[in-house]
Amino acid sequence: MEFYTTRLQDYRIVLKNLKKQYNTISISRLLVAVAFIVLVWFSIQEQNLNSYMLPIVIFILAFFFLMNRHSVVSRKRKRAEAIIAINQDEITHLKREGNNFDDGTEFTDAKHEYSYDLDIFGKHSIFQHINRTETYKGREKLAGLFLKLLPQNEILNNQQAVKELSQKIEFRQEIQALGRIKKDNQKTYSKLIDWSREQVTGVNLISRLLAFLLPSLLIGLFVAYIVTSDTSLLSACGYVFIFNLLLVLGKIKILKNETNYTTEVNEILHQYSLIINQIEKERFEAEKLVVLQNKLYSGKEPAGKLIKTLSTLFSQMDTVGNVLGAVLMNGLFQYHVHILAGLHSWKKQHADNIENWLGIIAEFEALNSLANYYYNNQEYTFPQLNTEYKIEFKNLSHPLLNPATRIGNDVVFAPQFTVLTGSNMSGKSTFLRSLGLNMVLAGMGAPVCADAAVVHPLPVLVSMRLSDSLADSESYFFAEIKRLKKIMDAVKNERSFVLLDEILRGTNSDDKRSGTIAVVEKMVGYNAIGAIATHDVEVCETTYKYPDGLVNRCFEAEITNNELYFDYKLREGVCKNKSATFLMKKQGVI
Repeated sequence: MEFYTTRLQDYRIVLKNLKKQYNTISISRLLVAVAFIVLVWFSIQEQNLNSYMLPIVIFILAFFFLMNRHSVVSRKRKRAEAIIAINQDEITHLKREGNNFDDGTEFTDAKHEYSYDLDIFGKHSIFQHINRTETYKGREKLAGLFLKLLPQNEILNNQQAVKELSQKIEFRQEIQALGRIKKDNQKTYSKLIDWSREQVTGVNLISRLLAFLLPSLLIGLFVAYIVTSDTSLLSACGYVFIFNLLLVLGKIKILKNETNYTTEVNEILHQYSLIINQIEKERFEAEKLVVLQNKLYSGKEPAGKLIKTLSTLFSQMDTVGNVLGAVLMNGLFQYHVHILAGLHSWKKQHADNIENWLGIIAEFEALNSLANYYYNNQEYTFPQLNTEYKIEFKNLSHPLLNPATRIGNDVVFAPQFTVLTGSNMSGKSTFLRSLGLNMVLAGMGAPVCADAAVVHPLPVLVSMRLSDSLADSESYFFAEIKRLKKIMDAVKNERSFVLLDEILRGTNSDDKRSGTIAVVEKMVGYNAIGAIATHDVEVCETTYKYPDGLVNRCFEAEITNNELYFDYKLREGVCKNKSATFLMKKQGVI
């Protein structure tokens, strides 16, 4: 919090100064323009251009200098505004006063093995809690990490990278600010990728030669006219000018095709180049970060420089829409033929790398998000990994709960499957979600909300939150049966971490009890690790039949001075208190 507060205050001062500079330059530019107009007017009135030529040239140069400074200060101002917003968002988030980060709702999938049940995406989700990405692919990459278990070597590489990036706060915020200044989206990203994959039509050799020879001829004819004052040379200039235009118009179809891609993309490309440049100049030690950084080349040329060149070419191509300027520049120099040739040359040499380069930006954004999460929660831990199916958490909790009030629990899977009992509101579902979510975090290389952890990363399978599907004409009960079948098929083929919460609620109590016992026995038979929460204490008797594969755990409630209290502490054994009966009596229901 202290870093964010200090940086916020510092950049508010920076922004204030930049606003002053911006306004000063704007006024100065206006005064220079007015002075230029006055000088030109006096030179015309006095018919003495020579006397005013030097100050006119000086004011023209001053005007262009101020335009450049105005552009530089404007970029700095946007950067300062972005950094202020980033730090204000972090402060608001840490104070638990709101969350302005993207929640990834578009990635919600009720049929996924666990993401819907564990609230991975959506408002107040873990994705929104962690997400600090600004680009389209960065958001997609981070979402992908939440949805798929990584191999152990990749988990370890991510852990190492996240630890290093957590200490590079200014680097992380710079990447975030550059992405925020000009945000891309799926449309602009897809346009760029489509352009990179489209076959190059090219500018043939004759066209390229004419694009150099004819403008050179035009310049030569004009110089000759100035020297000789021969008007026939001026007429020849006109013919060459028109011929240049006709040659460019002959390529209008290709030019239009290119401008379909260049519009709106050039500014995004410029931001990509700045982000890549930040990555290129940073020094890393983590193996994954070094490997990613070393991929930002095409041959020996750095990606940041190449993307900036492409951005400039796109910007220049986009000027074809300025009719007056296009006619003048193409008539004189065949300007857009040269730009077209430059684009096609760039595409032939480097286009195959674009998707990979943007993927590297996405990787850094995703890792930066996890690093920011760790920096904000330095009491969290990176789990020790093993291949012996050992899973152990000390003071495990849910990362979305308030740190000041949340209550953690110790749990060890030896490995065993747990039958979890407890009354409503005692903490069973929260505990299951805490287990599931922290297993997902461990499986992507992120820190977990615990004091210590030993984890064998496993596929996570969950059945906790299902709903009727009117679109599929599917009842809640049938949806649950399908989910259980999916879980059974998966755990039969691969040892998994399974979490089940009050299954078979859509049938009668006897059927539910016998069905739950059968499911538990299947879990033991498939050597599944995890837990099932149930209110049927008879299910707990199954542990006597499988003492090595099952264990009973519970959450209890206490009734003191005619009040119900929950301590949310996990205990060994079977729940004994009946809080539902107590509450109904207390509320006068029975």
